Amino acid sequence: MDTHALLSWFDANERDLPWRRPGTSAWGVLLSEVMSQQTPVARVAPVWEEWMRRWPTPADFAQASRAEVLRAWGKLGYPRRALRLWECAGVMDEVPSDVDELLALPGIGDYTARAVACFHFGQNVPVVDTNVRRVYARAEDGNFLAPPPSKRELAAVAALLPERNGPRFSAALMELGALVCTAKNPDCKRCPLRPTCAWQLAGCPEPSAAEQTRAKKRVQKFAGTDRQVRGRILDVLRTADHPVPQSAIDVVWPDAAQRSRALASLLDDGLAEQNTAGLFHLPD
Repeated sequence: MDTHALLSWFDANERDLPWRRPGTSAWGVLLSEVMSQQTPVARVAPVWEEWMRRWPTPADFAQASRAEVLRAWGKLGYPRRALRLWECAGVMDEVPSDVDELLALPGIGDYTARAVACFHFGQNVPVVDTNVRRVYARAEDGNFLAPPPSKRELAAVAALLPERNGPRFSAALMELGALVCTAKNPDCKRCPLRPTCAWQLAGCPEPSAAEQTRAKKRVQKFAGTDRQVRGRILDVLRTADHPVPQSAIDVVWPDAAQRSRALASLLDDGLAEQNTAGLFHLPD
């Protein structure tokens, strides 16, 4: 992979994301990485800035109630992430720099741990998300679609890291996947890796039927799913200033069985509670 071309492109095209600005703390980077998972950065940025004003340190955040956290999370999606962040804040004085120590925190997975170690602490460790996997599959393996995730990817991407500017290279690789080497309709004419891209050199072969089928199965639908119903129920609880009766929840979705299943899952996940009077509310 042409490191110089990639870094030169990044110098000219890096987005001005608030968590990339000088002075951002390790807590701010951790927060941004958790918020940005499966969520567009345009939606994340204003919420991240509000959270950093409100809770600039893990200690500040740990003092919040779970209800405050869930209301502040709003519609970013996957609200369990918010409570896992709250649990993290409660068990650390400061964000650790070591990958293994980061992995030991509640809800912190391999990607997030490596991203914080790399992008804040400057450690030259591989950071592999969906964007990086896609760029690697095309530029190195010549495949339009990336295969299912595997641990082998870490070693493969690690082999690409330059001795100097490794963290910036990782950020550039991720940015290229987000802006140019996109999942659909990649803008190959703008790609700095086009002259050496294995997929381009192979004549841009179409993915096989089996690969397309696997990719479709991995796409997570939203409309009509329990996730959508859970979100609507949470909207009711977030906007209410007091516990609500079952009737307030019943109006958000017509399918009673699915509505009941979604509500039960929220209770099981600790995202909602029912008091002794049978009313529902956010956790305290």
